Amino acid sequence: MQLIEVQKFDDLIYDVGMHKGEDTDFYLKKGFRVIGFEADPDLANYCRERFKNYIATGQLTIIEGAIIDLDIEGNKEKKTITFYKNEGMSVLGTINLNWAERNEFLGSPSSGTVEVRVLDFVDEVQKYGIPHYMKIDIEGSDMVCVNALKRFSKRPNYISIESDKTSLAKIIKEINTLYDLGYDRFAAVEQTDIPFAQTPPYPAVEGTYTPEYRFELGCTGLFGSELHGWKSKQGIVLKYYIIGLSYYLLGDRGIMEAWSFKGAWVFRAIVRRTLRLFTRATVPGWYDTHARHSSMAVGK
Repeated sequence: MQLIEVQKFDDLIYDVGMHKGEDTDFYLKKGFRVIGFEADPDLANYCRERFKNYIATGQLTIIEGAIIDLDIEGNKEKKTITFYKNEGMSVLGTINLNWAERNEFLGSPSSGTVEVRVLDFVDEVQKYGIPHYMKIDIEGSDMVCVNALKRFSKRPNYISIESDKTSLAKIIKEINTLYDLGYDRFAAVEQTDIPFAQTPPYPAVEGTYTPEYRFELGCTGLFGSELHGWKSKQGIVLKYYIIGLSYYLLGDRGIMEAWSFKGAWVFRAIVRRTLRLFTRATVPGWYDTHARHSSMAVGK
């Protein structure tokens, strides 16, 4: 297969899954151009209003629609797809029925459905170019965007995806896919702690300095060369074994969470504290996997 040649831009970031613009706000204030993707029409409209000044100057472009795997039989003919909205927790909106059912099991059922436009991610990348950093968080479809990069000769310097906390095997598959694309350093970043644990460094290493910036709850946080704690493929897999144990014991369907005998909370508290010594983060937590391309020099 002949690889597609498109221009790469060091001042460009893709925010795939904008939600309410928690990450886009940070990228724009650091001076980057942003292409934001959002499937939920209400959230897309919210972001258009929130960032109307950046849209007017051309620094931000919002693409409304759902990114789907066009290699699945029948998907190539689709012009629209069902999106499961979630008014209670809008961040859980998804086109993935399995994820919608999981959310319902966890007490956050879908609040309705809407038909949204289908996007071909390969076409979008051809149109806008390869970004410096690609943040992906589209509730069960992150790897569709990652796999699309196999079609291109150039790759983003940095990528982040929401890790699949339901299966360690799936996490390892994600890391292997990124490794095959040329990414050789990885970081697992616990998301709930970001507003309390991260601040933009001075002087800035990515873009411009954002004085007194406070990360919003639910954001991805620092990225690229401003992020520390990079590990090898083997090192990140080892870390995810520990994180996976946290999910297995204390996660959404963790075996210890089902314990109801007297004093069970004591055992859970002890295990939680013990695991935190290894992860140094909230347990079980919610993790993004960041990947750095091998073309980036050590220390960047």
